Amino acid sequence: MARPVARPARPRPPARSRSEARGRAPWPLAVPAALAALFLLMPLLALIIRAPWESLPDLLTDPSTRHALWLSVRTATIATVVCMLFGIPLAWALARATFPGRSLLRALVTIPLVLPPVVGGVSLLLVLGRRGIVGSRLDDWFGFTIPFTTDAVIIAQAFVAMPFLVLSVEGALSAADRRFEDAAATLGASRVTVFFRVTLPMILPAVAAGAVLCWARALGEFGATITFAGNFPKTTQTMPLAVYLAMEVDPDKAVALSLVLLTVSIVVLVALRGRWWNGRHTVGLA
Repeated sequence: MARPVARPARPRPPARSRSEARGRAPWPLAVPAALAALFLLMPLLALIIRAPWESLPDLLTDPSTRHALWLSVRTATIATVVCMLFGIPLAWALARATFPGRSLLRALVTIPLVLPPVVGGVSLLLVLGRRGIVGSRLDDWFGFTIPFTTDAVIIAQAFVAMPFLVLSVEGALSAADRRFEDAAATLGASRVTVFFRVTLPMILPAVAAGAVLCWARALGEFGATITFAGNFPKTTQTMPLAVYLAMEVDPDKAVALSLVLLTVSIVVLVALRGRWWNGRHTVGLA
């Protein structure tokens, strides 16, 4: 009796690794993802393509442009320092202290993130304006007015930018290992010493990342600034306000100024991505 001939086994296709299986998205997700990316990138590409590159040096060296750029950088820097002086203690209180209403305070601190900037400017006017709750007292007692001055620009920028710093530092404080602080306190260090010698160095990357985000947000502030500080050249006209004004009289200049702000934003994001962000952790909104 003839024996059945064994057929050679068919070669199996190479098994896909888990990383390859995870890396390929199904087409129902890939198509809307590509459309979303185009939706976000096309306006930026259009800004670059339609930029007046030949006249760009003349537009950027214009005296009004230099004044607006210098005012923006100066006020954004001062606003960031103010946010660090007050925002870091506030973040520590939200992360470490226990007091009634802490959850409510945390929610209120994040309101400027979602509040329309124009509404923020109106709110600042109601507090610090000449007829405001606090501003009227400053005007009557000291003859000091804040709205429509450079100080008003700094206050408006700090109001909208401080939550970025607070959330970044609070997240770092909540995730920090407290054993080092406990060890320092056991050795006799005071609370102030523990904070400046142990806690602050541990969260320094988060503080730096929050400060950069805070500075970038202050640099691009528009709504609260124009409502609370106005749009006066050399006094309150920052770069975003100069862009808004240039769109009506000189569109090429508006594009040039927008390129400057776009470049600053890209530099900030690249710097944060390289040092303080990675694929697993996001500083600021943890």
